[in-house]
Amino acid sequence: MNKNPRNKIKNYIFIILIFVIPLQAQKILIPMDHSQTDHLKAYGITWWVLEQGVNVEWLLNFRGGSFMMDSYPGIQKELKLRNVSYELPDGGSVLQIYSTIDENNMDIVLLEKSAKIAIYSPPNKQPWDDAVTLALTYAEIKYDIIWDEEVLSKKIFEYDWLHLHHEDFTGQYGKFYANYRHHQWYKDQQLKFEVQAKKLGYNKVSEEKKAVAKEIKNFIGQGGFLFAMCSATDALDIALAADGIDIVAEPFDGDPASADAQTKLDYSKTLAFTDFSIYTNPVIYEYSDIDYPPSTQGIAPGAEADYFTLFEFSAKYDPVPTMLTQNHVGVVKGFMGQTTGYKRDKIKKSVVIMGDVPEGEQVKYLHGNFGKGTYTFLGGHDPEDYKHYVGDPPTKLELHKHSPGYRLILNNVLFPSARKKERKT
Repeated sequence: MNKNPRNKIKNYIFIILIFVIPLQAQKILIPMDHSQTDHLKAYGITWWVLEQGVNVEWLLNFRGGSFMMDSYPGIQKELKLRNVSYELPDGGSVLQIYSTIDENNMDIVLLEKSAKIAIYSPPNKQPWDDAVTLALTYAEIKYDIIWDEEVLSKKIFEYDWLHLHHEDFTGQYGKFYANYRHHQWYKDQQLKFEVQAKKLGYNKVSEEKKAVAKEIKNFIGQGGFLFAMCSATDALDIALAADGIDIVAEPFDGDPASADAQTKLDYSKTLAFTDFSIYTNPVIYEYSDIDYPPSTQGIAPGAEADYFTLFEFSAKYDPVPTMLTQNHVGVVKGFMGQTTGYKRDKIKKSVVIMGDVPEGEQVKYLHGNFGKGTYTFLGGHDPEDYKHYVGDPPTKLELHKHSPGYRLILNNVLFPSARKKERKT
């Protein structure tokens, strides 16, 4: 341990020089167009800058949604270490950037502080479970793991941003029964979930999971930001609609589902989806008819032909969906999951559609408000693994550092840090 007072003073001076005194008001521009060497790590460095207490300007629709900040030696050093491209525009170039933004469908959003991030993830998590965890790890963004106990004990409210992935809030163990009920990992998962439910005071896993779903909805209502992918998106809404209704077949909880379960669903309790029909058959690897294409039919045009289009929003009037769709491309290759996408006619009218298959039935990316908070759903399991099977190894993001699909994930990570900036003209 360094106990020399002079050395401590030197350390404080060093910190001041790196993060307190900017380089003569010079700016750093992190371009997010095709010139960027690593799009995913660019989000990580932006989050790191916010963590240091330095504000960042998110230049919406400017060169792929670039980032600009005051220049400090420590930031430049970190950019070089992470191999993230950056530019040092002079005063005249910065004014030209602002002028270009004013005159076009662009805008500036001020990012003020890094969000506190929680990943909802089970204790027996497998490598194939979560693309967002892979993204955050690769981008070097800090996060905490929480599970049912933290949600139900209100610890969830200590966080700004919550992610759900391939999770089942209906109590049907992911509907893996048909193919995996004899596998040890499935048996272990069921036992752990049953023990957890009893510990938390519930007779059934399905009852406990519905309580978790309601608390997550409450988290959003009180100002939380939710980002969900794959089966967590529709499973969450199904659990909310089935509050007080047994929709679980006998192999999962020891008794059959209610015969009138479908007619008792309350769509007013859901976030995004409505008028859907549930599948209570335990051997069907699907929760409802929300999903498109249905996993039960195995419909897929193939990775080379499966693309969805991002909507272009007015940056000055619709900054939220504009932030969430920032990318260096407008068309993104599709990817499958237990929930691949959403049937258009099952989505509530109040929901903002941000990405879909043009002239098709499939919606891939959507956003909505509930109470003081928001939720964003992205269909599919892994943006760089077209058909992700149980047991597949995790995706190596160093091979996909320009991934448009992973950029959509990381847009959501920065979203809670945003405040609309009013600039004087």
